[in-house]
Amino acid sequence: MRSLLPGFMLIWVLYLFAACQSGHQLDEPPAGDTLSHATDSLSALIRLEPDNADLYWKRAGLLLDENQPDAALSDINRAIGINSGNARYYVRLSDIYLMKGMAKQCREALEKAISLDNNETEAYLKLAELSLYFRDYERVRLYTDEVLRIEKGNARAYFIKGFADKEKGDTAAAIRNFRFAVDADQQYYEAYIQLGILFTLSGNKLAVDYLNSALNLKPQSIEAMYNLGMYYQESGDYNKAMELYHRILQIDSRYKFAYFNLGYIHLFYLRVYREGVRYFTQAIEADPQYVEAYYNRGYCRELMGDLLNARQDYHQALTLRPAYPLALEGMKRLDQMERAGKH
Repeated sequence: MRSLLPGFMLIWVLYLFAACQSGHQLDEPPAGDTLSHATDSLSALIRLEPDNADLYWKRAGLLLDENQPDAALSDINRAIGINSGNARYYVRLSDIYLMKGMAKQCREALEKAISLDNNETEAYLKLAELSLYFRDYERVRLYTDEVLRIEKGNARAYFIKGFADKEKGDTAAAIRNFRFAVDADQQYYEAYIQLGILFTLSGNKLAVDYLNSALNLKPQSIEAMYNLGMYYQESGDYNKAMELYHRILQIDSRYKFAYFNLGYIHLFYLRVYREGVRYFTQAIEADPQYVEAYYNRGYCRELMGDLLNARQDYHQALTLRPAYPLALEGMKRLDQMERAGKH
């Protein structure tokens, strides 16, 4: 399981700062519809073997998947109480602390796992990811180097190193490490996405190959389609870009960024302003707080000579984001045109 990155980073933000720490713990998880069949089966086995630590460890993992961290914590503590020398138990304990927003305890549990087994790669990887979240890049390097000492071809370690390099602005190193990741694991979807993004930024055609590799792994991936669309948009192939944005909208009819980019292409490249207004309106319907969509719809209307509605759009953009520079400039242009029209 490739936890934490890149999508899991958002979950880290929620969990590490949610302060959802509860003192309530359960000796037995609650029975009933909330528990999966697998959890019920483990509960039955535990009743037969109440001193089997691995059974508590396994049930803690299922309870964690079911978003029951307190019950999971009770189980993993039972497992540790029976066998305090198993590093895997502390790795699972770290996952539970993470879900409960307890970053310090999460790190301590991972360090305990390593003290018990200095070849516990999962603990090093999770410490590296935790360090990456806090932008402690030196620790990221130290922990991933430890993983690669134990397992030279560990794709996740290379991916984490690449992500840290990307955040530091070292694009060449990031590309190198993401490539190591896909060389080690040709199914590493997230690494293909990152390579696609980095090569898009430099306008390199290799972006297409990497993003198509991601799409081969996940044919319905909006993320891969959107980034591929961005590559074609930036390289001037607007038809291919628009085709991809429309494919996205067939999957998710409220994906605001696809509407916005369709509007952007019609506004700045095709200069079909009425279509631009239509797509920016759809972006706004998907997200009524979409400041940039209000501004760009206003700009389309300004270029069409619909100054009253353009002003309303600029005003709405400024209501949502006071002192938004583009909307302020738009208002100034409209004021100048109105003054000029009076003379």
